[in-house]
Amino acid sequence: MRALILGGTREARDLAKLLVDRGDDVISSLAGRVKNPALPVGEVRIGGFGGPEGLTAWIKEHSIDVLIDATHPFAEKISLSAATACKATGTPLIHLHRPAWTKQPGEQWIEVPTMDDAAREAATFSTILLTIGRQKLASFAPYDSTQFIIRCVDEPEVALPPKHTIILSRGPFTVDGEKELLSTNGVEALVTKNSGGALTHAKLEAARELGIPVIIVQRPPLPEGGTLVHSAAEAVAALS
Repeated sequence: MRALILGGTREARDLAKLLVDRGDDVISSLAGRVKNPALPVGEVRIGGFGGPEGLTAWIKEHSIDVLIDATHPFAEKISLSAATACKATGTPLIHLHRPAWTKQPGEQWIEVPTMDDAAREAATFSTILLTIGRQKLASFAPYDSTQFIIRCVDEPEVALPPKHTIILSRGPFTVDGEKELLSTNGVEALVTKNSGGALTHAKLEAARELGIPVIIVQRPPLPEGGTLVHSAAEAVAALS
């Protein structure tokens, strides 16, 4: 079987190893937005396809038997491209997306549908920790009365709010480390996407222990078509 895996997530790397170990021909595709990404086993390509049309042509050219969309749960464009290309080519599609976080007792969640909504909520606080990556930081740029502590892996290249501090760091993070970060900077609330997974969950536990509210952006819906699974093992089972 010749499989194309989209995404640089931990789940994508786990799946690539499982498929390579069982003898499948695997190509993993990374968007290239993060410098020095962790690479999966097997063949790797970096860069976009040129939208749904480009991905459709690529699938045909490389005789792909199945496509696994293991991108970040907020990577809306590539998920839509994957669904469109698979429909056009008749290629089976599996969405491998880790389960979303669910609110636990004692947590103070302010759930919002979009990043712009999160920015409006954040502007009601004096000091905010942003843990949303780099792509959507411009939503916070208009707000000049809030101090934003921005944590991301690479230096942002978009418009930023006037009052900000950048912390370049890559997870996993510990609860104690997150509590120290929140306390040291006088953070009143944090903003995050509902990405799910254990890699960055410590911030939610730290916020709960400190009584700090979390402004959490809910996931966009997946496009129609395909089979949804939540782990690499479930993806292998679906392929079988």
